[in-house]
Amino acid sequence: MTIEIYNSLTRKKEPFIPIEEGKVKMYVCGPTVYNYIHIGNARSTVAFDTIRRYLEYRGYQVNYVSNFTDVDDKIIKAAQEENLTTKEVADKYIAAFHEDTSQINVKKATTHPRVIDHIQEIIDFVQSLIEQDYAYVSEGDVYFRTAAFDKYGELSGQSIEELREGASQRLDEEELARKENPIDFALWKTAKDGEISWDSPWGKGRPGWHIECSVMSMKYLGNNLDIHGGGQDLAFPHHENEIAQSEGHSHEVFANYWMHNGFVTFGGDGEKMSKSLGNFILLRDLLKETDPMVVRYLLGTVHYRRPLRYDVDALNNAKTNIQKIKEVLRRLKIRIKKTSSQTIEDTEISSLLSDYEARFQDAMDDDFNAANGMTVIFELIKYINHQLEQENVSQTTLNLLQDKLVNWLDIFGLIFGLDEEIDTDIEALIEERNQARSNRDFQRADEIRDHLRESGILLDDTPQGTTWKRVE
Repeated sequence: MTIEIYNSLTRKKEPFIPIEEGKVKMYVCGPTVYNYIHIGNARSTVAFDTIRRYLEYRGYQVNYVSNFTDVDDKIIKAAQEENLTTKEVADKYIAAFHEDTSQINVKKATTHPRVIDHIQEIIDFVQSLIEQDYAYVSEGDVYFRTAAFDKYGELSGQSIEELREGASQRLDEEELARKENPIDFALWKTAKDGEISWDSPWGKGRPGWHIECSVMSMKYLGNNLDIHGGGQDLAFPHHENEIAQSEGHSHEVFANYWMHNGFVTFGGDGEKMSKSLGNFILLRDLLKETDPMVVRYLLGTVHYRRPLRYDVDALNNAKTNIQKIKEVLRRLKIRIKKTSSQTIEDTEISSLLSDYEARFQDAMDDDFNAANGMTVIFELIKYINHQLEQENVSQTTLNLLQDKLVNWLDIFGLIFGLDEEIDTDIEALIEERNQARSNRDFQRADEIRDHLRESGILLDDTPQGTTWKRVE
C-alpha cells in the first residue's frame, strides 16, 4: 500500500515517494513566539504531529524540523510592552509552547531552530541571491526580485498581474518607491532606532520573515525536502516566497510535497480563529478546564485539510468519544488481569486484526484521513466490547486487541494512564461487596455500591463478574 498526499502545489493527490528510501525530510513552519499559542496554532501543531507519527508507524525515519520565529515586529512590540528584551520574550513563549503542547502529547521536533542562532547563514544566503541577480539593495533594505523567478505565483495559483494589483493597494508610497516591483518582498530590513539588529554588508538590520524558513530548513534538511507543511494562511505569501528564494539560491526543487492544514473556525458564522480578530482561545486556558486528551482528540481527528469548527457541541462530542476509549481500555485492563495466563495461538483473531489493519491503513494512506482512521478504531472498540461480554476469552486474544488499539491511539497522540492505586482500592471494595453478597449481607453490599456511586463509580453485575466505570 502506498501513501498518497494532497500536494498543494499541484492541487492533486500524489503517491508519496521519498527522496531517500525509508526516510522523510519534513519541515513545518512553527509559531512566532510573542504570545501563548491559541487552539488555531495548536491545530497545525497537532495535525503535523499526527502525520509525523503515522509516517513513523509505517516504518519511516522522520527528520522533523519546526522553527521558532524569534525575530519579528510583533516580538519587538511585545518586548516593549512587557519591558523585556526580545530574547527574553522569545525564551518565555518558547518555554510556554513546549509546556502547553506537551500536555496534549505533541512530540518535540528532531530540531527546533531559532532565527537568532542563524543570522550569519541568513546574511550569506541573501548575499548569494544578490550575486545571482535574484535580489537587490534599496536604501539598506534587500528585496527579492520576483520578476527573475518564472514560477512565482504557482503555489497560490495567482497571476503576476493579480499579485501586483493586490500589493499596490496594500503598500504605502514610500515602500513602493523602494521596490522595483510591488510584489518584491523583503529579505533584509533596515533596523529602526532601538530595535534589535545585526551588522550586515547593507548596514544594520534584521532578517525579513520569509528568509528564515528557507535558510533553516536547507541547513538541517538539505536543498530538497520531502514535505513542507504549515497552516493554510501561510501558502501566500510565506510559502510562495520560500519557494522563490530557495530555488533561486539552489536551482533545485525546494519541496516535493506541500501540505496545508485548514483553519479552526469560531462562532456561528464560521469565522477564522486568530489573535488579530480577537476571537481566539488560548490552548493553556482550555487545558485548565478540559482533559488534555479531549483537546488532542478535538484538534487531531478531523481531516487536516478541512476547517475545524470549535464550539460546545464539538467539545462535548470529543469528551464522549474519549470516555468511550477510556472505558474500553479500563475494561480490557481488568479482564486481562483476571484472565489466567494463556499463550495459545489464536488464528481467528490474527486474521481479523489483519483485516482491521488493512482498512486502517487504507484510510490513513489516503492523505492521512484521520476521521476515517478513527472510524476503524471505533469499529475495533465495538468488537472489543463484544469480546469482553463473552464468558471465555483467552488472554492472548485480549492482549492482541489491547496492543492494536493502543498502537493506533498513539498515532493520534492519545495516551491514557489509569490510576493504579485508585483501581486497587475500587477492586478491593468490589471484592468486599462480592463477599458480603455471598454471605447474604445485602445491607453491607448496598452500602459499598452506594459509596462507590457517590464517588462517581457505577457497578455492573454481569455473568463474567462485576465491572465498574467512572461517570462525571
